[in-house]
Amino acid sequence: MGAEYFITTVVKILIVIFVLLTACAYATYLERKLLGHLQHRIGPSYAGPFGLLQPLADGVKLIFKEDIVPDNVERFTFALAPIVSFVPAILVFAVIPFTSEFDLFGLFPSATKGVISDLPIALLFVFAIASLGVYGIVLAGWSSGSKYSLLGGIRSSAQMISYEVGYGLSIVGVILVAQTFSLTEIVTQQADSILHWHIFRQPLGFLLYIICAIAETNRAPFDLPEAESELVAGYHTEYSSMRFSMFFISEYANMLAVSAIAVTLFFGGWSGPILPPIIWFLAKVFVFMFVYIWLRATFPRFRYDQLMNFGWKVLFPLALLNTMVTAAFVML
Repeated sequence: MGAEYFITTVVKILIVIFVLLTACAYATYLERKLLGHLQHRIGPSYAGPFGLLQPLADGVKLIFKEDIVPDNVERFTFALAPIVSFVPAILVFAVIPFTSEFDLFGLFPSATKGVISDLPIALLFVFAIASLGVYGIVLAGWSSGSKYSLLGGIRSSAQMISYEVGYGLSIVGVILVAQTFSLTEIVTQQADSILHWHIFRQPLGFLLYIICAIAETNRAPFDLPEAESELVAGYHTEYSSMRFSMFFISEYANMLAVSAIAVTLFFGGWSGPILPPIIWFLAKVFVFMFVYIWLRATFPRFRYDQLMNFGWKVLFPLALLNTMVTAAFVML
């Protein structure tokens, strides 16, 4: 049993990492193509049929680009920052259930859980790991020796502090309803019927979650840490080659992570009729990625004071209200 568990875990890790990195690469293609259509442009079209090989071309270009390190950087921290951003973005997927129990290519007689690590405190793990990513951005901004990078790092830390509170409280309502921290158990509770999805029990909680998640991942209209029109590229201004690409992959991995968590908590996870569970899970995540890109094409960037006011004066009180009302209903 020990050898079987080890082999299945390794196989699941390799599958998830391969799918995740591929999805991050093609999320860039999806974004550029959708933004092109939404803004009446063509988007990628030359690298392969319909531009489908554009992510591969971008990857090859970044690998062979010169890795430029400015003279006035703090070298160790400058090299460490992309890793600190990249690793937490990948680790979150260790506890997200992506399908029901399945037969791993007929290798073993027993069914394999559709999650790498079925932790009973999976949500606490997500909170802990997801909050580490901002350290990479702050370290990158501080170590780059550039005022643009430093301002981007400071903005990111302030934004994280402001929206992390609402982000956490938006999920507390689901925890109170589900009475568990296990993501697998939360999905199982919603699997019987679409009416059991937590979006119907926590509509305000979902709205707060998705707004805070967009801010947590530094995406438009909350992309103040990058703010090209003001800060050139913000925290990654001085990065190039594969170090830059690690920040890029981290951003898309974080987008996929918060989308997968939203699907798991509010939309029944992998549950759905007729189609295989993994197809339902991927389809729901795709919808959230589409919404991410749609919002970028639609809304202008917040002004910084508006960002802070919205986080503390609107989202935080609403999250507290939702938590208290949910707790009262659960008690009664």
